Amino acid sequence: TGATQTRLGCFERAQGGTLLLDEIGEMSLATQASLLRTLQEKTVRRVGGSQEIPVDVRMVCATHRDLRNEVEAGRFREDLYFRLAVVEIPVPPLRERREDIPLLANHFLLEYARELGRDVRGISREALRLLVGHEWRGNIRELSNAVERAVIFAAGSELVPADLPESLQGRELPSPRLTVEELAVAGPYTFG
Repeated sequence: TGATQTRLGCFERAQGGTLLLDEIGEMSLATQASLLRTLQEKTVRRVGGSQEIPVDVRMVCATHRDLRNEVEAGRFREDLYFRLAVVEIPVPPLRERREDIPLLANHFLLEYARELGRDVRGISREALRLLVGHEWRGNIRELSNAVERAVIFAAGSELVPADLPESLQGRELPSPRLTVEELAVAGPYTFG
């Protein structure tokens, strides 16, 4: 393999803990077979190695795909699916849980303001209404991106509609399940 030093793989680094595999539905069938063997045998073999190394790891997997459909289409191994699907936690898309948007927007606002060194501490009622009314086809990643952009372009300490991406500005909004008044107790949505 040309390796000149020993490196621990993901399973070895997660020993005794939890390993998150994101977008497992994108995994090739060959890699799925290797993962299944590791889960069944509870051992790994380093690249170029011959020794089986025992591992004790909990698995958490995430995907945007319907793995049952992927199994039926032959793109995901049924035996691996049943090995992984001990506890399934479906997370509806963001557009189906609009009540989470203010809390998530707050989290991203504080994170990006700190990271970018910006003094932005709140979201105006109008900007919040636009965020809550958007469809969020890109889910959390799209919301994170929109808030990061808004923090970058914010002229004041509060995000306003003009700070948001153009795709959110000035649209005719669908009626969200919850009104802004129900989401925000009083005044502008300021966090801190």
